[in-house]
Amino acid sequence: MTKFATFALALGLSASTALAGGYVAPVVEVEPVVVDEKPASTNAGLVVPALLLLGVIAAIASDDDDDDDATPAE
Repeated sequence: MTKFATFALALGLSASTALAGGYVAPVVEVEPVVVDEKPASTNAGLVVPALLLLGVIAAIASDDDDDDDATPAE
């Protein structure tokens, strides 16, 4: 019985010191959000259509419709 009383007394004393300070709410600091924006650049989306258009123009310009080998119709 003496061991039980000693254990209960030790448990009671340690429990009261563990709760001695009371509850303190944690402080959460909010940091501002920084958004990294890329500087405005040239329209890179127009490069591919421009190259395709140049290719079509080059194909039309190099099209050979001359009928040098044909005999004239009489």
